[in-house]
Amino acid sequence: MCKSVRVMVAAVVVAVSFASVGYADEGTATYYTPPYVPSSCNGFKNDGVMIAAASDAIWDNRRACGRNYRVKCTGGTNQVPHPCTGRSVVVRIVDYCPAGCRGTIDLSQEAFAVIANPDAGKVNIQFDQ
Repeated sequence: MCKSVRVMVAAVVVAVSFASVGYADEGTATYYTPPYVPSSCNGFKNDGVMIAAASDAIWDNRRACGRNYRVKCTGGTNQVPHPCTGRSVVVRIVDYCPAGCRGTIDLSQEAFAVIANPDAGKVNIQFDQ
């Protein structure tokens, strides 16, 4: 009985792990450069550098302020070969990327550099909250 319970628990853990991967949204990421203040969410508060601005796709009428997103590059959108680093980054939404924003999430330059070569300028991403 104990062995079958362990097997069942392991199966549930594996299933949940795969399910969480399936919930990642897809979009594009760009980046912006300092200064990062003032921001739409926090005015002149210094929020560090692992931050991002939300496009209309996730802005949610300012409710995106303070949300954390894990972002991972999945491929290039231009001629830069192999732009992705294979790493992911967690950023906090502190700003709004207005209409005409080129990406779903506009990362700080430092956050973008974690996931991709900045020379790419814009990359395809998966992201989740």
